[in-house]
Amino acid sequence: MWLVSSPVPTAEAMLEERDVHDSAASGESIQVIHHERNPGCAFDLGWVESIHVNRSAVERRTATLPTRRIVKKDWQAAWLLRAIQCMDLTTLSGDDTPGSVHRLCAKARQPVRQDLLTALGVPSGALHTAAVCVYHHFVADAVEALRGSGIPVAAVSTGFPAGLVSHEVKLREIADSVAAGAAEIDIVISRHLVLTGDWRGLCDEVRSFREACGEAHIKTILATGELATLTNVARASLVCMMAGADFIKTSTGKEPVNATLPVSLVMVRAIRDFNERARAVVGFKPAGGIRTARQATDWLALIKEELGDAWLSPDLFRFGASSLLGDIERQLEHHVTGAYSAGFRHPMA
Repeated sequence: MWLVSSPVPTAEAMLEERDVHDSAASGESIQVIHHERNPGCAFDLGWVESIHVNRSAVERRTATLPTRRIVKKDWQAAWLLRAIQCMDLTTLSGDDTPGSVHRLCAKARQPVRQDLLTALGVPSGALHTAAVCVYHHFVADAVEALRGSGIPVAAVSTGFPAGLVSHEVKLREIADSVAAGAAEIDIVISRHLVLTGDWRGLCDEVRSFREACGEAHIKTILATGELATLTNVARASLVCMMAGADFIKTSTGKEPVNATLPVSLVMVRAIRDFNERARAVVGFKPAGGIRTARQATDWLALIKEELGDAWLSPDLFRFGASSLLGDIERQLEHHVTGAYSAGFRHPMA
């Protein structure tokens, strides 16, 4: 990351388990991983049914994460800039308009005020979000607003958020969004397939979505708050990866319970196991309920510990976020000026 007052911290220094005030930095940054898309693998019911999750152990593990990690000063600023780079800036409201989508895209191009970026030593135009996520109706508006920026448009699809439309409609919706210019498709799975244990049906569904996406990357939304158990979350994660998902995503943001650290731990452990056994790389996207800069650093720490530095890039890690950016910008202003400003000075869009 870019900081004017000190060398760029290493990943190890930025997430040191003690106060980083006296930590040394080597001047190296996290490198973006280059990888082939997940091709999927043959459906293996035995592998799926062998998975069982110890909820108590998961909760104990995640309860210690926020208390062990202390990230301060330049290291905190560096991590917050990294969080912005991994953000899918999102608007999925019933009152979206072309104008509000254009404003969101402008914020994606320039997510932090230039005076703050200058103080942090960030070159002009060097920082932007990973993507902009909208409903299909606004894909063309977002594509036009982001033209020339290199920022892809992601579209939610397949009857988002409930997924309760016909399979034919789901496939047509994917095809229409890709034709309109969406480079990423966030699909929702049919939760009843998980709740009834129809794992082959889930695999076939996601494979058909992957085929309809073509060159567009597919993120499979599990809606984990509606899957009843962590074992179901783990099994659904594995099946989606078997079917060729590029990312697995926690939530639509519309469920009563969205991204949590326990659910995220289960999903990233599934990614790690799939990588070790199938030799394929899959990304992770927590979405819904992550609103503060401190929460963002908790999830970055989780990814570093469970998957390693290679996953700390927008190729393999995303935040599904709308309000998160405002708090991060406010924290960056505090880092630069030493004072907190009012929230209205940092509108998300």
